[in-house]
Amino acid sequence: MNLYLLLANAAPAAAEKGGVKETLEQFGWNPWAFLCQVISFSIVAFLLNRFAYKPVLAMLEERRKRIAEGLENADKIKSQLADAQKSAETILAKANADATKIIEETRAAAKQVSERENQRAVQQVAEIIAKAREAGEAEQKRLMAELKKELSRLIVDTTAKVTGKVLTSADQQKITADANKELAA
Repeated sequence: MNLYLLLANAAPAAAEKGGVKETLEQFGWNPWAFLCQVISFSIVAFLLNRFAYKPVLAMLEERRKRIAEGLENADKIKSQLADAQKSAETILAKANADATKIIEETRAAAKQVSERENQRAVQQVAEIIAKAREAGEAEQKRLMAELKKELSRLIVDTTAKVTGKVLTSADQQKITADANKELAA
């Protein structure tokens, strides 16, 4: 504010005395010192521009480019990640479908094997039962033959004891035949 007041007071005084030169002398302006300050300022400005400002701007531009590249890479990575996730989901869906198909095929195969084994077991049981019947019938026939033989012998012995005489072989055959007819009926 003091400078403003000083200039405001100096302007009317300069107009009275006659000009700008007197005003400059009144403020203590030295053209040689002013020229040295302008040259000095120009040198400092040139050096700062050349060695400080331009490298800093170049470094900032390089960082800006790296940041832009990083953002582009991040976008690319995001899109690749999204593609990879879609691929993974597709692969998982396909794997689940394949697994389900394999499980169903395995169940069907197991059912077929089970049915075949059941049929084979039923067939084996039927064969065992048939063999057991045949063996039972053969055993029954054998036992019936033995029983007939033993019964005939007992009848012959009993008849011989009851009649008190010795039976001839023709008598024994006749009694055995009669006994067999009785047993068969």
